Amino acid sequence: MTNLELIDYYQHYLEDQKHYSMNTVVAYLDDVKTLAAFLDNEDLGEMFRISERVAKFYISFLHGKYTPKSIRRKISSVKSMYDHLIADQYLQVNPFLSAVLPKQDRKLPKFIYENELFDFLDKIDTSTPLGKRNIALFELMYGCGLRVSEVVNIKLSDLDYQTKTVLVHGKGSKDRYVPIHDTAIERIRDYIIIVRPVFRARTKNIEDKSLFLNFKGNQLTDRGVRDILDKELEYQASSLKMSPHTFRHSFATHLLNHGVDLRTVQELLGHKSLSTTQIYTKTSSDNLKKIYQNTHPRARKKND
Repeated sequence: MTNLELIDYYQHYLEDQKHYSMNTVVAYLDDVKTLAAFLDNEDLGEMFRISERVAKFYISFLHGKYTPKSIRRKISSVKSMYDHLIADQYLQVNPFLSAVLPKQDRKLPKFIYENELFDFLDKIDTSTPLGKRNIALFELMYGCGLRVSEVVNIKLSDLDYQTKTVLVHGKGSKDRYVPIHDTAIERIRDYIIIVRPVFRARTKNIEDKSLFLNFKGNQLTDRGVRDILDKELEYQASSLKMSPHTFRHSFATHLLNHGVDLRTVQELLGHKSLSTTQIYTKTSSDNLKKIYQNTHPRARKKND
């Protein structure tokens, strides 16, 4: 099996069996192509016949070019490909099975404080159509802790006003229902009734049922959300350092600060593993320490 044939074989597996999103498939294939390029440059043959020794050589090569996080992701992608080859009885041994991977430094999620986030939302000019859409977008992202890829893929039919929930299509085709607070619902209804029909009238794609549309009436993209946030921060002359993911990080941190248990936050975020959610406990505990130092009579007296 040539490299091109193997990549095509793996792509069909990711799309047809795993049902991964287009972005996820592209990311996996890019990782596999990195291995293919390495083997070609070093004249080490095809991926289908790689040995354990060559696999170790490849990992050493990655150490000089990528971060520990990227190396772990790239090896995870190729290990998945070889596992599938074994499952289909093309191979008997995964050459990356005993691969030693670098430890990944877990960066603390960046969040902003509640008063900063509320101030940002309050300053959005809701007298304009774009402002009405933007406040609905950001209220939903913060109110539900959504990834940017999740919010742009929400359909009108995913909203349930009666139960005050939204059906979120998460990573790996894993859906979850997330509660929506009343303020977000009001903002969304305002946008749907007043603004969305105006935007939709500007496109021929009238069958698109996406909740959030851009100015031209097409589905909002990940990049579009980033641009909207950057423009809003510039308009407000804000010094906040924010990305679309900041809303998700702040959502989790603020809930933990108010005593919500970790399991509940895990379910709301759609994390597969509790360990992924636990990183937020660090930012939460740091905030609690700051509050304690600034408010406890004895601690405050010492600091003063």
